Amino acid sequence: MPLGSLAIIEDNDKIREYLCELLSTAYPETDVIVYANAEDALSVLKNEPVDMVLFDIELPGMSGIECMYKLKSVHLQMPCMMLTVFDDAENIFKAIKAGATGYILKNSSAEKIIEAVNDLYNGGSPMSSQIARKVIEAFQQTDNSKNESYHSLSRREQEIIQVLAKGFRYKEIAEQLFLSQETIRTHIRNIYEKLHVNSRSEALRKTGII
Repeated sequence: MPLGSLAIIEDNDKIREYLCELLSTAYPETDVIVYANAEDALSVLKNEPVDMVLFDIELPGMSGIECMYKLKSVHLQMPCMMLTVFDDAENIFKAIKAGATGYILKNSSAEKIIEAVNDLYNGGSPMSSQIARKVIEAFQQTDNSKNESYHSLSRREQEIIQVLAKGFRYKEIAEQLFLSQETIRTHIRNIYEKLHVNSRSEALRKTGII
């Protein structure tokens, strides 16, 4: 099945060559393009989009998540998948929020990687089983379905208060959600006003997060 074109952004030479050979062999009619860093990939792919992109997260300079966010802002419908060693909840959700449609771990078998690429191309959202489990657990842990105060907040405010619960500073929240610090301050002021509280701890208690 020809995919048309596929880009791989991976800084490790051996892994990049392995993925290129693997996918070129699996899809011989597909144009597989490789990049060693996010900056080079972004400069080309903004103007010359491909059918899908595979991203590593930890890259020299700009991260794969930031690159994907910027690329998706130009090509909203472009399927993007993380192919990484990171299996922590923070990176998983940052990637999903930035636009990742799939999230596969590098220790996946060659067959699983090929299957994930095929699934992604056909409109699916492939995830390694341990990634899917963490997504489910995270949703279960943050279920505030019976808390009226929590549901009085907008979706963005709910997102921010969940990050507040992790103890992040405004600057870190802004970076994680790709917003300015001033926007974060405004949202938090609005949250406090809606909840009639004056501090982070009061807001978290009232919304049932702690």
